Amino acid sequence: MGFASTSYASPGSWVSAYWAESRRPLTGLAFVAPLLVLYEVGVCLLGPQAVRNGADVWLRQLLAHVGFGQYYLLPALAVSILLGWHYTTRQPWRLSRGVLASMVLESLLLALCLRLILQLQGLLLQSIAGPDSPAAAMAMGIPRKVCGLIGFLGAGVYEELLFRLIFLSLVGWVLSRIPALRGPSMLLAVLLTSLAFAAAHYVGPYGEPVQLFRTTFWFSFSFRFLAGAFFGTLLVYRGFGIAAGSHAGYDILVGVF
Repeated sequence: MGFASTSYASPGSWVSAYWAESRRPLTGLAFVAPLLVLYEVGVCLLGPQAVRNGADVWLRQLLAHVGFGQYYLLPALAVSILLGWHYTTRQPWRLSRGVLASMVLESLLLALCLRLILQLQGLLLQSIAGPDSPAAAMAMGIPRKVCGLIGFLGAGVYEELLFRLIFLSLVGWVLSRIPALRGPSMLLAVLLTSLAFAAAHYVGPYGEPVQLFRTTFWFSFSFRFLAGAFFGTLLVYRGFGIAAGSHAGYDILVGVF
C-alpha cells in the first residue's frame, strides 16, 4: 500500500475517478485517521476535562460489558472494520494525496451546506414563532465552545461509525432481506437510523432533557433528524470518509467559529 500520483486526460475523467476513489474504505480510513488520532490523544492529555463523545462512551461500555475493556480496543476496532470492508470489496490498495486533499474541501463544503440548512430552519421557525422564539435564537446564534473541539473530532468519527457505518448498514441489510421492503430498504434504513440518531441525544445522564411541550425540543430534534438523514445519505453515496469529515467539519463550524 502506498500513495499514488495519477494524471487524468480530462476533467470529466478526474471527477469520475475522484468519486470512486474517495468512496473506498481505505481512502476513508486514511482521511479520518488524523481526526481519530487527535481525538484519542486529546482525550488522554485533557483527562477529566476532556469532552468525550457519547457514541465513544456507548461503544466502550458495550465492549466492556462483553469483556473487552481495553482502552485502545475501540479505535483499533474502527480501523479493523474499515480495513476488513476494503479487503472484502477487493479494491486497490493505493491512496492518492490529491484525492485526500480534495476530500477536505468537499467535507468543508458539505459542512457549510448543513450549517445553511440549520440557518434556513431557524429563519422558518422565526417566521412562524416570531423573532423572540428561544429555538429561533438558538439557530441564529449557537454558543461557541472552543473547549469542545476535541469532542467534535470524536463525534465525526465515532457517531458515523456507530450510527451510519454499523447501524445503518445493519438495518439496511435486515430490511433488504424482506421481499416487500427490498426496493426502499436503504431509504427506510436512513430514515429509521436518523430517528435513532436524533433520539440518542436525549438518552442517558448527559442527554438533553425531553420537553415535549417546548418549541426548542422539537426544533433540535427535527434538525438532528435532518442531520442524520444528511450524513446517512453521504455514507450511502460518498462513503465513510466524507460522512465523518463533514460531520466533524459541521460541529467545528457551529461550536467554534
